[in-house]
Amino acid sequence: MLPPAYDAKQYEDAIYKKWESAGAFKAKVNPAKKPFTIAMPPPNVTGTLHLGHAVMLALEDIMIRHRRMKGYEALWIPGTDHAAIATQNKVEKILAGEGMTREKLGRELFLSRVREFVANSKDTIRNQIRKMGSSCDWSRERYTLDEDLSEAVTEIFVKMYEDGLVYRGYRIVNWCPRCESTLANDEVEHEEIEGNFYHILYPVKGEKEGLVVATTRPETMLGDTAVAVNPKDKRYKKYIGKTILLPLTNREIPIIGDDYVDLKTGTGALKVTPAHDPNDFEIGKRHKLATIRIMDGAGRINEHGGAYKGLDRFTAREKVLEDLKTKELLIKIEPLKHNVGHCYRCSAMIEPLTSDQWFIDVNKKVAKLGGKSLKERSLEVVKDKSIQIIPDRFKKTYLNWMGELYDWCISRQIWWGHRIPVWYCVGDGACKPECKNPIVGKTAPRQCPHCGSKQLRQDEDTLDTWFSSGLWTFSTLGWPKQTEDLKYFHPTSMMETGYDILFFWVARMILMTTYAIDDIPFQKVYLHGLVRARDGKKMSKSLGNGIDPIEMIAKYGTDALRMSMVVGTTPGNDVRLYEEKIEGFRNFTNKLWNASRFVLSILEEKGIKAKTKIDPKKLSDADQWILAKLNDTIKKADKGLDKYNIGETGQLLYDFLWNDFCDWYLELSKGEKQNPAVLHFVLKNILHLLHPFMPFVTEEIWSHLPGSQGFLMLQNYPTPIKGKFDGGTIQLGIELIGKIRYLRAENKLDPAKKTPVTIYAHANLGNVEKIRPEIIRLARVSELTLVESGEKLSKAATTMVEGMEIFIPLEGIVDTAKEKIRLGKEIESIHAQIKGMKARLDNPGFVKNAPPAVVAKDRASVLENEEKLEKLKAQWAQF
Repeated sequence: MLPPAYDAKQYEDAIYKKWESAGAFKAKVNPAKKPFTIAMPPPNVTGTLHLGHAVMLALEDIMIRHRRMKGYEALWIPGTDHAAIATQNKVEKILAGEGMTREKLGRELFLSRVREFVANSKDTIRNQIRKMGSSCDWSRERYTLDEDLSEAVTEIFVKMYEDGLVYRGYRIVNWCPRCESTLANDEVEHEEIEGNFYHILYPVKGEKEGLVVATTRPETMLGDTAVAVNPKDKRYKKYIGKTILLPLTNREIPIIGDDYVDLKTGTGALKVTPAHDPNDFEIGKRHKLATIRIMDGAGRINEHGGAYKGLDRFTAREKVLEDLKTKELLIKIEPLKHNVGHCYRCSAMIEPLTSDQWFIDVNKKVAKLGGKSLKERSLEVVKDKSIQIIPDRFKKTYLNWMGELYDWCISRQIWWGHRIPVWYCVGDGACKPECKNPIVGKTAPRQCPHCGSKQLRQDEDTLDTWFSSGLWTFSTLGWPKQTEDLKYFHPTSMMETGYDILFFWVARMILMTTYAIDDIPFQKVYLHGLVRARDGKKMSKSLGNGIDPIEMIAKYGTDALRMSMVVGTTPGNDVRLYEEKIEGFRNFTNKLWNASRFVLSILEEKGIKAKTKIDPKKLSDADQWILAKLNDTIKKADKGLDKYNIGETGQLLYDFLWNDFCDWYLELSKGEKQNPAVLHFVLKNILHLLHPFMPFVTEEIWSHLPGSQGFLMLQNYPTPIKGKFDGGTIQLGIELIGKIRYLRAENKLDPAKKTPVTIYAHANLGNVEKIRPEIIRLARVSELTLVESGEKLSKAATTMVEGMEIFIPLEGIVDTAKEKIRLGKEIESIHAQIKGMKARLDNPGFVKNAPPAVVAKDRASVLENEEKLEKLKAQWAQF
């Protein structure tokens, strides 16, 4: 028998250990079965799991458990990502607390400290993944720096280099002065900040007048190599070909004409700093301008900055402005709100600057891809629906982004990660001109292939984290070896992840996989939304509105947390989560436990120790109704999960257990009407249906159900029971009882007191007569007058359902005078609200300037209040 209360802490860890030790999560190559594979998005090895991970784990486990119960060979591959920049930053902060830096430690000792940190962190993450009930195959756990995965990284780099896709170039990159590394375009987070447009006078050599340029980064003028104007601009056309005396440096720079300059933006004269602006870099290439980089990797002014050398970029800005003001060259300062790029990891302001880096050419056409480029192939597999993105609206987002994709900068100036497999000859005078070329290979060369020198230096940089994780779906299955696992489980069936990394990761997996193995990485992409606080704000430590999933599990249990994160959600939309919501699903867990305990007690009382067959001849109307409801629920749940409508399916199952089974069937079938076979059958199916969502509590209850064998997680998913079941009469009764309860509540009748009820049933008289006892008992009716038709009763609350009229006499039960006064006041209040909202909506200024969502909400409120007003007037008229 089940204990009186369900204590999640008492069961969850023990159940998970049983599953894992029995090998219940393991998958193997089985030609007799269809595979269903998910490669878990690997959490970063930087500490603990957050709610985003918890949502991902819950959704993927639901998918895996459902397919496993459906008979698929379900494989869920777990793993972790070395998270290059994030992990290095974490360890550097630890070292800073010890008064140490990575430079003082040196590369090898620093990497040793990182590995130590990672080992501890991985254990934490593994345990937390288990806490979520994740039924992943731990025998296949992978890590992006595993030896064989690292081999895959080297293999793909060398192949891409040989195909001319990987190249080294001097280009403008996104540079983080805090991390002292490059970032890809999609790793830059743009944030609107308060800034200024500084208008600076640039003297023209030999002229009394000068040109005024406007900039938000005046310190970069130290690296200007031209001033550009539009050749069509009548104001400045005469200056083209003349020379500017660059303020603060007295360097002479040309005035050039370029169509890129917008006549209407700023002053129409553009300072050109090729080393610190991507657009200026392109102008510089067109006009063969010098490229003068004025900052080092830490964002300090270098030797090209003259008197400002050694100053931090922001300190230099203030000093430059001060000097310009002294020389009367700072014409005006104009406040400006503008978007500025920030590092997605440390939030430092990004500095565009030129640097030698490694890139992947996404536009080069290669024979391996049928003469297509990486970009074209990545677009093609989504356009032709080889890969389906859920929800569909993100397909357009993906195609737009991929269509604008630039060459991918893959080198990072950090120590933690996959070191680039490139070496350079640093030999003596015997070197040949060819020695300048990089040596690219899968293993370290013993000597220079050109001059024979053994003095070689490996490239200091490491690869972008997304380069290695882009290989995740196939490298985890053994590639570059052609393993049986790879042939059977790939392409994977589903990639479930947050929409916020559609470009970071999903797009790169498509790009890398189509190139490496000429196949898609996954058949479908399911994008979940962000987890937000109750008020819709992003959760963060600084706002104090974050929720720790592990704390919630300790307090309410895993099943409650899982349900709270998925029920009612839809793909691609953010979900609001708060503790009361999780607590509410803990109550649902208790509801399941208590209902099961009730059913098990009946089965025990009836001496049932094994599953029993349902005798169709012994079914009551309530039995017929619940079996019809169960069949409908099974069909909808299976279809819902097949189509990945997970939130909707969770709500369906919640309603079936709480409303149909507990609130109605158990109440309707009390006493002698209880059918043990039906109770057993329905509870068994409830456990099966809820198991993918709530694995722990269902598994525990299953172990107590008569006739149960083995783990619930390995049972077959339910199918509808054969036969036709007519629950129409019971459904009619439920609707009548619901309406009577509504009338009682609406008229503030004491719930504890029974009241007389009259029903004019019309054509349904015979059916309603069958369920007279249930109506009297469940609607708390003192006397039920049930006739075919009659005169409308005065001084009575009334409503209709299915053509039937329901009356509850109020005289003698309700103080009609007081009720009439109360209703009158409520009518006045609602009327005033409607009048106020309509006045606001009639104001053209409000409708034009207010956010559309606010206007729509007000219009909906007017309709809602008008409907409420009509109901109140009808109630008032009864008195």
